[in-house]
Amino acid sequence: MNFDFSRHDRPDAEHFGVRVDASSRLHLGFLDPNASLGRRFASLGLVIDAFPTRLELSAAAEPGVHVLDRRQQGSALRLARYLETLQRETGRTQPVHVLLREAPPAHSGFGSGTQLALALGRAFCAFHGLELPTRRLAAILGRGERSGVGIAGFDQGGLLLDGGPGAGGTPAPVLARLDFPAAWRVLLVLDERIDGLSGAAERAAMDQLAPFPRALAADLCHHVLLKLLPAVIEQRFEPFAESVSRIQRQIGDYFAPAQGGSMYTSAAVAAFMDWLRVQGPAGVGQSSWGPTGFAILPSEAEARRLLALAQRQGAIDPALRTVVCSANNRGARVTLGTPALVRV
Repeated sequence: MNFDFSRHDRPDAEHFGVRVDASSRLHLGFLDPNASLGRRFASLGLVIDAFPTRLELSAAAEPGVHVLDRRQQGSALRLARYLETLQRETGRTQPVHVLLREAPPAHSGFGSGTQLALALGRAFCAFHGLELPTRRLAAILGRGERSGVGIAGFDQGGLLLDGGPGAGGTPAPVLARLDFPAAWRVLLVLDERIDGLSGAAERAAMDQLAPFPRALAADLCHHVLLKLLPAVIEQRFEPFAESVSRIQRQIGDYFAPAQGGSMYTSAAVAAFMDWLRVQGPAGVGQSSWGPTGFAILPSEAEARRLLALAQRQGAIDPALRTVVCSANNRGARVTLGTPALVRV
């Protein structure tokens, strides 16, 4: 497989076989990491319109993966593995070229691996005229081992609650999917000096955690079912924010031993989140293993006001990157182009 990170004769943007645009997701917390009723994990997540995955797949004389950003070399290697798996599982071995135009930062809490896998899987299926459900693609490509919100979010967008992986590790079913209120905003706080746990290190950390109390799992489920979801439907921000922060605090305390004793991977993100928490209603926490922190706020104006105030008061480390974004209430977009042959 050819990997090219510095080409100048890039494929023409007007000539591609299939283009897929997918969104990132925030993982807002597990409800039962210990399977107290027989099903482990269950996840709450939100699809956002920042840090998208954009890739194209075209016919080619020789197979290859090409990225526009040298920092995405790791993503290119992932795509090559996924492509080999898809060809092996489907028997469709025609040479293709994959162009990764944009992708979220890896190991930062955005579910980048799942979005890369599903974007490529959907492009591959569209290119070859295959009709495989997204859940099947996820299983083929080894995604959804714990959370199903990235898989469901790829198809549907919005706020998602899944029921945890099924027997044999099948991807988690969706229990609830809601449109997120258009006025509410998400303030993302990235510490780009740190990576969150992934792969073998993530599995080892999970295995070393203490049993999750059944009473705590019941409390989290109670909050989601009877407070958080109704608040989204009725667009009542304060009870929603209170529930998100409570879930994050309880789950964060549970995972703290694997994160240096804190619910946050980054001390700088933790300090800013603590400052935000006392400024007014906000749903604050860390997505997955971080290091990205988030604050869900009632409006764009409030997000901008708090950022300006934090900068005036010196409440935010200058090394942190902040992004204000919205939720995305729709799934990935697939665009069919021309079957032009890409010479690589």
